[in-house]
Amino acid sequence: MSRAAARPPGESSRGGSPVIGMVAGEPSGDLLAGRIIAGLRQREPGAAFQGIGGPHMHEQGLATWHPMHALTVFGYVDALKRLPGLLATYRDVRERWLAQPPAVFVGIDAPDFNLRLEHRLREAGTPTVHFVGPSIWAWRYERINKIRESVSHMLVLFPFEEEIYRKERVPVTYVGHPLAGAIPMQPDREAARRRLGIDPQARVLAILPGSRGSEIRLMGPRFLQAAQGLLRRDPALQCIVPMVNEQRRAEFEALLARHPVPGLRCIMAEPQSNGQAGQPIAWSAMEAANAVLVTSGTATLETALYKRPMVISYVLSPWMRRIMAWKSGQQRPYLPWVGLPNVLLRDFAVPELLQDDATPQALEAATWAALTDDAQAARIEARFTALHQDLLRDTPALAAQAILEVAHGAT
Repeated sequence: MSRAAARPPGESSRGGSPVIGMVAGEPSGDLLAGRIIAGLRQREPGAAFQGIGGPHMHEQGLATWHPMHALTVFGYVDALKRLPGLLATYRDVRERWLAQPPAVFVGIDAPDFNLRLEHRLREAGTPTVHFVGPSIWAWRYERINKIRESVSHMLVLFPFEEEIYRKERVPVTYVGHPLAGAIPMQPDREAARRRLGIDPQARVLAILPGSRGSEIRLMGPRFLQAAQGLLRRDPALQCIVPMVNEQRRAEFEALLARHPVPGLRCIMAEPQSNGQAGQPIAWSAMEAANAVLVTSGTATLETALYKRPMVISYVLSPWMRRIMAWKSGQQRPYLPWVGLPNVLLRDFAVPELLQDDATPQALEAATWAALTDDAQAARIEARFTALHQDLLRDTPALAAQAILEVAHGAT
């Protein structure tokens, strides 16, 4: 710390290049942030990065103070269970950056954690950038006031968000969605099936029950029972379930033992011989599939970018529904859609089965249609291709330019 304290605030030891603080709390944020760091390195090769992140950020040179999983449950029920550890992590990074301010702090998603941290750092004079706008267009629009106080510059993923922040006098840049550049415009189903050892002629369903334990617990039984019904319709159907880590796999396989699905495969990423983080295994599953049964979240956008028919579902526990209603003052989102593809297309392009509607029977019927309706699959492919083109920007370059302009006091 003594050597760092001898430097001017925000300046690294590499010839005056900036120190950039970053925090990402979930795998999707880590993936996005890794690409942004790569864009920053192209413009500022000597920049130093420090904070909280995962393997993609670490691969790009982040000095990791705390592992990303320290924040992955930050929110509502899980946060209450782990509140002491979360607060300790927050206090540690806050005090480090207050003592030795970075040139700019970049919070990637994780709004409960990052907006609080951004407010304190900006109050102390550190410029802040927030990447991935909270869904104020769906829940708790009044958070715009906290954002205006906490964030020097917003980087947003979707074009309609730019208008919202400009109207609210928050500096903003639409940078497109990094996933649109990472996922091919024309997926290669045959190649994905070769990688996964799947018959090129098979009918394949990818099942994505979520990356959190609560999602596995609530969505897993419904998805497995729907898959059982689908196997009765087509005994040759192949079901693949990509898992983000061994803990989620163990949780899901415990459910599978109670709701057996013949031939279902849980798949994990292969170890990387060169030490680099590889393509998410979920992407290979989406690319290989004829259709996808997916828990609402970033995976729905990834599925859309792979141009696959899907059925979107989500279920909250009664307690979580009460907490969300209390915290937001809303019983439901402002918009009629929940899944990101539908939100972006402003239409129910793909089915959404939520809460009481998410019965195994309803999920089975909707997923069977997604697997077998070739005409609808072609229409969905065309709409998702247009969506992909709308979201395709040079996100790393645009985000890097905005971040460095904030770091150097240009905005």
